Amino acid sequence: MPFTPFHLGPGVLAKSLLGPRFSFMVFGGSQVLMDVEALVRIYRNDAILHGPSHTVAGAVLIGLAAGFLGRPVSLFVLETLRITHHDISWRVSFSTAFLGTCSHIALDAIMHADMNALFPFAQGNGLLSFFSVAELHALCLITGLLGCGVLFLRAAIGGWKQQQTKGPN
Repeated sequence: MPFTPFHLGPGVLAKSLLGPRFSFMVFGGSQVLMDVEALVRIYRNDAILHGPSHTVAGAVLIGLAAGFLGRPVSLFVLETLRITHHDISWRVSFSTAFLGTCSHIALDAIMHADMNALFPFAQGNGLLSFFSVAELHALCLITGLLGCGVLFLRAAIGGWKQQQTKGPN
């Protein structure tokens, strides 16, 4: 699923359930970082699009980068745009980044035959065709819609009870 919004569906659901313990911006950033390699490989017209970045080891390394970059970049953007937000702790940044990168390889492994997620410890792709591509897309869409519904309900009944941080005045 390179560069599709489908990866974000589970992130919307996670945000709706975890609130300030999850950063949707860090999650989105981790999704983009995961697909940098695939973008380069598409541009080069490589036969294999999902290489080292789409392994567990690659997901851990990209998760570390996304965790380190996610907090300061997200806070800068939120404050620059004067968007009221919860603080994004380092713990939230890293846990969200790892959730993003690991969910990314799990979702991609279901539909991409060139994935080898457990390399170098195991060969093959045991998740390939676990669901059909249509079922996978539906699952991602349903999680996103469900998450939007939960977010709407939370907003209607008062949201999360933690202190929010306001952007600069």
